[in-house]
Amino acid sequence: MAYHKKNNFMTPEYYMQLYEKYLLGSCTPEEEELLMRYQDNFKLRNNNDELLSAADKKLRADIYSRIHTSAEENNKPRSIKFWWWLAAAAILCGGLIFGGLLIKKQREAIADQTNIALIKKNPIKPGANTAILTLANGISIALDKVGNGVVAKAGNTAIRKMKNGLLAYTTTTGDNKGAIVTDALNTITIPRGGQYTITLPDGTSVWLNSQSSLTFPVAFKGSERRVSLTGEAYFEVAKNRQMPFIVHTGNADVKVLGTHFNVKAYQEDNAVKTTLLEGSVSLSNSSSSALLVPGEQGIAEAAGGKITQKKVNINQVMAWKSGYFIFREDDIHDIMKQISRWYDVDVEYRSNVSNIKFGGTYSKNKDINELLKGLELTGLVHFKIEGRRIIVMT
Repeated sequence: MAYHKKNNFMTPEYYMQLYEKYLLGSCTPEEEELLMRYQDNFKLRNNNDELLSAADKKLRADIYSRIHTSAEENNKPRSIKFWWWLAAAAILCGGLIFGGLLIKKQREAIADQTNIALIKKNPIKPGANTAILTLANGISIALDKVGNGVVAKAGNTAIRKMKNGLLAYTTTTGDNKGAIVTDALNTITIPRGGQYTITLPDGTSVWLNSQSSLTFPVAFKGSERRVSLTGEAYFEVAKNRQMPFIVHTGNADVKVLGTHFNVKAYQEDNAVKTTLLEGSVSLSNSSSSALLVPGEQGIAEAAGGKITQKKVNINQVMAWKSGYFIFREDDIHDIMKQISRWYDVDVEYRSNVSNIKFGGTYSKNKDINELLKGLELTGLVHFKIEGRRIIVMT
């Protein structure tokens, strides 16, 4: 073991190994706590050279040595894969930011004292179970504002708000008194900073991500079960061989009989990505179709365009539902889209960050400052918070 708790000593080799695991998202909770604790202690001591132990000085010297002997790496893309050791250097050496081989002085704090006070007064909190249900008659119900129990009725269908952010549609059997017409539609809309789970009238469970909406009939009748989605949702479809389940999006339709799959169809992404976890699904548009197998993702770039297929990391695709952000060499713009939706913030770019990529695993329940700090540890990007606006800089 390269770390000794009693002497507060960690070898350079073990620190580098541990930090690389952190960036790849493979640290255990104990290793992450150890990394952060040692990092903070080192920063404090690094501000006063007299407080550095022999082991600390060796660690710092080792980092500088790696920087100066790796000049040939300067022309490679700025991604975590090739620059993780620069990130470690940025952490250990008091937050220094590296441009090529030049070690720049420590940047300014994320905000001045006035802005810090504003953030403390109006903190940016993680998302929560919140949604708006719009009934067929146009009435809207803010689900986070009403108590548990029946929130509305439509014919012989009762709409109940359950505990833990779940909405359930239950249809009674028997005579047709009060039966509803087949075109009576409800829409559940999830704002930025929200998420919600709903059980549809056929027993299908749907988990909806931030900034998403699902339109569906109050009762499924006829030859199919059809819903319309914008945004992102995970479906566990109740089996019914006589009535296929169809998810309609702007670019393509997903058709299943009973299976588990995720659909990501945000309008700004200009593509529909369907990922299959269990069973089989058919993805189709006006000119193309594809049959997916578990672990595969179908991508419809545009309405009527060719549908492509590829193997994906299921854990990464489903991280949003499990309460995590998982990044694997992801573009900073894609990362900030997820952050913007979940924390309900706007994002502004003041530098060219198009070539910057990140890896790591972060809890969605953490304060946004912790998440941004984790990304800043790479030394490749810097953030400033102004109200509910995140400014991204290099």
